[in-house]
Amino acid sequence: MQTLKQLGKQSFLTSGPSFPPAPANVINHRKRPLGARSGLLPLTLFNKVRNYRAAAEVRALGLYPYFRTISSAQDSEVTIKGKKVLMLGSNSYLGLTNHPKIKEAAKAAVEKYGTGCAGSRFLNGTLDIHLELEQALARLVKKEAVLLYSTGFQVNLGVISALVGKGEYVLADKCDHASIVEGCQASQGEFVRFGHKDMAALENRLRNIDPQAGKLIVVDGVFSMEGDIIQLPEVCRLAEQYGAAVMVDDAHAIGVLGESGAGTSSHFGLTDQVQLSMGTFSKSLASLGGFIASDAATIDYLKHHSRPLIFSASMSPANTATVLAALQIMLSEPERIAQLWRNTERMHQGLISLGFDLGNSETPILPVYCRDLVATFKFCKLLEEAGVFVNPVVSPGVPPGQEMIRISLMATHTDRQIDFALDKIGKIGKKLGLL
Repeated sequence: MQTLKQLGKQSFLTSGPSFPPAPANVINHRKRPLGARSGLLPLTLFNKVRNYRAAAEVRALGLYPYFRTISSAQDSEVTIKGKKVLMLGSNSYLGLTNHPKIKEAAKAAVEKYGTGCAGSRFLNGTLDIHLELEQALARLVKKEAVLLYSTGFQVNLGVISALVGKGEYVLADKCDHASIVEGCQASQGEFVRFGHKDMAALENRLRNIDPQAGKLIVVDGVFSMEGDIIQLPEVCRLAEQYGAAVMVDDAHAIGVLGESGAGTSSHFGLTDQVQLSMGTFSKSLASLGGFIASDAATIDYLKHHSRPLIFSASMSPANTATVLAALQIMLSEPERIAQLWRNTERMHQGLISLGFDLGNSETPILPVYCRDLVATFKFCKLLEEAGVFVNPVVSPGVPPGQEMIRISLMATHTDRQIDFALDKIGKIGKKLGLL
């Protein structure tokens, strides 16, 4: 078993083995390595599986923080192991996941359309409510057309891989979401990265690309771990100067930034300078799925070239109706966004007053930097025991040495809940030597 000090220096999700690998000739059926076959060559494909130890080591320390089971609705408080816990790890920024009108909309959709579409949008899986939702989203983000995908991950994977071809380039911020990275790697173009929000580096990359080549710059509007906002005006200025298109991932900006929660482009008044706006439904909009918004010709092209769209089942009726209901509430109750920002300010100022480092966060996502893997896991565990749920973020979610607990606010958090959390976070932070 590794010491805590040794474990704290490795990448939790991508670490190599800490014990010798299991012998390849072990054939006892109870102890046989996964994939080993009696009398045949060993399946070396599974060596990485047999050699993976990091999760088991953290479990043995009693600090494993993932796949925690919740037995209640996602709300400002949840139930874990029969105990009420304050939820500070949810992306439900507007607090709509348990809203009665939204649950009624889901029930009504199931009554009318059933539970699934049994096919892709391309073939038999397009419902009239899919079109209704696409039109509503297009009005929100002020684009000609919208295309729905079954998950937000599929949007980035499907859009980037379809648009960036051979001899073309896709440029991405190093802190962009993993789904953007996957989309860039799946494209046939050249994938170029630049330092986080480093506009000089972005310009340098653009300057060294053939001026005639197709270029797409993809950035998060709100970065999901750091909580900071891309300097979109400068991105758009460089894009125009060097003949590049801009795509903004607004997964964490819809319902948070911009007019009526329309996102980052709206926040900066740059809707017309951003060619592609992406959003998801699993955060502010209380459902599951995602969308891309653009001009009508681009959307039509994606309908016929985006493989994750064409070869995946469409959004379920309940999920689609849920988003429509959530949009209506977001637009009719602007006080929710205002309350979200009041809660954010209260928590932000409280954490700063306690002495925590929040980096450059400027949104409801508040990273509390621990900069140590084991300390991060301990912080998470002790907070849960004290009645506060937070998310630990370690490599590869952030670079080694930048480990944090990630706090996210909801519009439905009360002052009492925030103050309770600050009290627990402060006391445990001191106990762990983080303050």
